[in-house]
Amino acid sequence: MTCETAVPQTTKFSALTAVAGESNSGLILRKAFGCFPTGVVAVCGLADGHPVGMAASSFVPVSLDPALVAFCVQCSSNTWPKLESAGRLGISVLGESHDIAARRLASRAQDKFDGLDVVTTPDGAVLIDGASVWLDCTIDSVVPAGDHAIVLLKVHALVTRAEIEPLVFHGSAFRVLEKVAV
Repeated sequence: MTCETAVPQTTKFSALTAVAGESNSGLILRKAFGCFPTGVVAVCGLADGHPVGMAASSFVPVSLDPALVAFCVQCSSNTWPKLESAGRLGISVLGESHDIAARRLASRAQDKFDGLDVVTTPDGAVLIDGASVWLDCTIDSVVPAGDHAIVLLKVHALVTRAEIEPLVFHGSAFRVLEKVAV
């Protein structure tokens, strides 16, 4: 999927597609949202002593003081109720080598962590090895937002690895960043 080029000035607003009340608005919005590149995070914790996790491409830093981040989760997620009750959550900003891990974490598979090296903090946050950033978090609040919920997390500790390039999601595909000469 590719993003379409800019609308010529001569068409002005006649090229805008209405989404309210349209039967295919979800498809139209998915295509439009796919034009925005995002990072990919793993959201992981422990449930009954076992790692549980999911991938999210809606991660965003929120505040420096207090240290807060957020991500969005589908209300229909089967994984989120387990994570919501986990207490401590690990956010791993996935690195460019994590495309297969991101697909597995986004799936409904039972073996999401097979082949992944993980670290579990003493408080139960599960972190994926090879990530460019690790965040050890607790849930601050959950805000309903249509067919999703916005999950606000308080950051308690972190590790950064600037030498690891992040994985990027754009146009329904995983991509890696390329440095350009300035």
